[in-house]
Amino acid sequence: MALSPLPALPHSTGQAVGNAVVQHKQLTPKGMLERAFAFAFRGLVYAQIWEDPLVDMDALEIGPDSDIITIASGGCNMLSYLTAKPHSITAVDLNTAHVALGRLKLAAARHLPDHAAFHRFFAQAGQKDNVAAYRTHVAPHLDDVTRRYWEARDLSGRRRITAFTRNFYTSGLLGQFIGGAHLIAKLYRINPREILGASSLEEQREIFETRMAPIFDKKFIRWLTQQPASLFGLGIPPAQYDALCDGDAQSMNAVLRQRLEKLACDFDIRQNYFAWQAFGRGYAQHDNGDASRASLPPYLEAVHHETVREGVARAQILHCNFTEHLRSLPEGALDRYVLLDAQDWMTDAQLTDLWTQITRTARPGARVVFRTAARPTLLPGRLPDTLLDQWYYDVARSDEGTRLDRSAIYGGFHLYVLKAG
Repeated sequence: MALSPLPALPHSTGQAVGNAVVQHKQLTPKGMLERAFAFAFRGLVYAQIWEDPLVDMDALEIGPDSDIITIASGGCNMLSYLTAKPHSITAVDLNTAHVALGRLKLAAARHLPDHAAFHRFFAQAGQKDNVAAYRTHVAPHLDDVTRRYWEARDLSGRRRITAFTRNFYTSGLLGQFIGGAHLIAKLYRINPREILGASSLEEQREIFETRMAPIFDKKFIRWLTQQPASLFGLGIPPAQYDALCDGDAQSMNAVLRQRLEKLACDFDIRQNYFAWQAFGRGYAQHDNGDASRASLPPYLEAVHHETVREGVARAQILHCNFTEHLRSLPEGALDRYVLLDAQDWMTDAQLTDLWTQITRTARPGARVVFRTAARPTLLPGRLPDTLLDQWYYDVARSDEGTRLDRSAIYGGFHLYVLKAG
């Protein structure tokens, strides 16, 4: 599939996200929450994507003929998919900051001099040399709009690119949410970093049950988790909040406790970079002194660096709506689709439009993966039977993906495969 030139980034993130998420009238309680969520999403939300790429790649079965489309988010998984050497990958996003971050990562992968410089920029992300590396190696290869984004000043008056001389992973709406969670934990005399020193799953569970779990019984925490706006930093819009707690705000506290328990207890902390981001606010820099063994997204691992660098030429990032981009493509253009959790935001009409375009553009055997806040797949009963019947829901692979997803923040992982004929 031929890749088009990079388009300009329109300054309409708030409106674009609003069009995607707003479902109720302006002056209704839910309508006001939806508009507040859209406003919160105007800037950078995810400095790191929160879907496990290993689960995705296993289910997608990416090969040399695969043409992938995905939602960009923080851009990590787009680059990680390149380690499987697909024919092409297109990432789309409605958020201008995410598009700019993804393009920065692509240019850095291609033009920084070696893996050490790339690792320093995105894995350490707090090194003073990063701005000089940006100016010398990366900036000359960015399109004008992306370069203006990174060299413009944020609300504090600092140029955005200087975030990489501090801890970039404390940036964005989610980074600020995690920082707020750490502050609240500190007020209760809990240090989330304590679990990073655990040497076994048993020790991880002991720390969770004795130090972390009791916080969910606190009156203030129970009240806080009942406020939908308090979870905007997790990227949970009002519609997804309702799906998570099934209309009972009291149960949100239990849902969050269960998700944190999985993150803290179900996977070796030394091999789960999502846990490091949540509890340590960055990536581990070494495993028992060996930097090569620290848990990282695939695109940041030294063993994959040359593959990622070579694959950049087959990747593009577009600022547009997923469905509208599909509408512009010919039949049979793609065979791998990654929807993240975007469908949780959608009405039945939007879902039907999306899956109509997926089915039209899909080649035989095409695979679609997505996540949901709640456990069940959300498509039955919401898509027309004539449309959904063209797809096979792989229950076993979906259950396995749900169990193995190290990010632990979703209720369900789902795989659909286009039936033959």
